[in-house]
Amino acid sequence: MTPVVALDRISKSYESKIAVKDLSLQIDEGIMFGLLGPNGSGKTSTIRMMIGITMPDSGSVSLFGKPFTRDSLKRVGYLPEERGLYKKMKVMDQLVFMGELRGLDPAVAGRRAHDWCERMQILEAVGKKTEELSKGMQQKIQFITTLLHDPELVIMDEPFSGLDPVNATLLQDTLVELRKAGKAILFSTHRMDQVEKLCDSICLINRGHPVLQGGMREVKSRYERNHIVMTYEGDSSFLQHPAIASFKDYAGQAEIQLKPGANAQDLLREAVQKAKVTRFELVEPSLEEIFIRTVGEKVDA
Repeated sequence: MTPVVALDRISKSYESKIAVKDLSLQIDEGIMFGLLGPNGSGKTSTIRMMIGITMPDSGSVSLFGKPFTRDSLKRVGYLPEERGLYKKMKVMDQLVFMGELRGLDPAVAGRRAHDWCERMQILEAVGKKTEELSKGMQQKIQFITTLLHDPELVIMDEPFSGLDPVNATLLQDTLVELRKAGKAILFSTHRMDQVEKLCDSICLINRGHPVLQGGMREVKSRYERNHIVMTYEGDSSFLQHPAIASFKDYAGQAEIQLKPGANAQDLLREAVQKAKVTRFELVEPSLEEIFIRTVGEKVDA
């Protein structure tokens, strides 16, 4: 299968600051890909090189199996972190205009815009000016402009910014549908819970360097299952057990990290002697924990 996106050892510097260094990644069709990293790590710089806003100092960018050209952008939808809507234009006029910029006939753009507005539950806003709408509503309009021309590659920089939980879920469900339709989707976000839920593959970059990369399941399998989630009532003194490296206790809801090589059954035996345990589950570390551990290790190195 020819990858939709292929970055081969791309690097970019601005004066003396390295933005990205020797980054390679590949995204196939029907894949949701998470580009992760702390603020200033190089995520946006990577996206900008991917779509030709800036050019890499070295390395190569390929889209749809060919070296990057401006023409390939007709097949790309991009939602930048910094939003850009015309505040005085009415929503439908703006969507049709954006569709025309992407080469759509005005009538086709209007039909698609109406369908998308219905899908994103903002039909009541189509006759209003952008400035009259909430930040979340504007975010959904920007989302629609990204998808109006039916792109094969969808790139979104912090797509959930400004959305409440209900609308964030609506956006997540839409992205899943697009993936099922064969679209390649890349999104950059600091929300680890959303990445863990949605992404097939990830690349974590820190200070411009790739530090963790691979399929979601494969990445998580590299880490020991030494986390326990438990619910209990009664005496909590078992949380001082020598097998525990650290814990957080929220009034009977405990999150525990074991020491390397510790036996969870030893802890369970002591816990049931002192408290009523209704849940005791050994789980793999969350992506957020992996993120903090990996970035922390790289920073300290």
